[in-house]
Amino acid sequence: MRVVAVTGGGRGIGAATARALAARGDRVAIGDIDATAAKALADELPGAIGVQLDVADAASYQRFLDDIENRLGALDVLVANAGVMWVGPFDQEPEAAMRRQIAVNLEGVITGFKLATPAMRQRGSGHVVVVASAASKLAPAGEATYAATKHAVYGYCTAVREELRGSGVDVSVLMPTVVATELAAGTSSGKVALLTPEQVAAGVLALVDGRQPELFLPRKAGLAALAMAVTPPRLRGALQRLLVPNQVVLGHPEQRRDYETRTLDKPAPEEGSVS
Repeated sequence: MRVVAVTGGGRGIGAATARALAARGDRVAIGDIDATAAKALADELPGAIGVQLDVADAASYQRFLDDIENRLGALDVLVANAGVMWVGPFDQEPEAAMRRQIAVNLEGVITGFKLATPAMRQRGSGHVVVVASAASKLAPAGEATYAATKHAVYGYCTAVREELRGSGVDVSVLMPTVVATELAAGTSSGKVALLTPEQVAAGVLALVDGRQPELFLPRKAGLAALAMAVTPPRLRGALQRLLVPNQVVLGHPEQRRDYETRTLDKPAPEEGSVS
């Protein structure tokens, strides 16, 4: 039985992951900016706790980790899942949306590593699983800042993994394509089937158990990323247009208005979710 923290755990991928972990006996701490959603889900799961968490606020993150230590015990696994996304032409993106994506998607992950891993290193065991995105390697038009944060997260995890080598603390990165959650509302999944939150949760559990460095979902997305990497630069644009959906052209922004209004202006603790 492990103690596992899931950020952005009140809805979507995070909620599906929390349910899957609890179903096999893990003790789960659900952190979400929507305290009501976090606590409601925790009430459904044996041994779980729900805590208000804004990953972009280091003090909030530290309180979350302290609460886990006091109520569940030493943290074995951190699932860094919280994320937000704005979709549209890069030059029309509001500054607040840009800054919130960087704060949650990138700085939130960095803060989690800095606050959670010292105790893991001291014990000689631990694991951080980061739910990134296929956009860590394949950058869709219309998701410029989001893709930039996910590229940065991938690079950060690669560097930190090397620094933690031999410490007993592992780092894994999960890179799903488009998932049927609020975050992806109004976007196109292109040539791959839309993933369910439960499929992504299964990927998280596979990484928790196998501790491999990275995993694409579906796995063929990894082949697309490899193809992009080895294609000569002058041909890469054509391959990108073939493999990666252009969300400026194919997206439906009217379907995203409520989500983006709620999550990309910094919400109050009782509102919204970044899952």
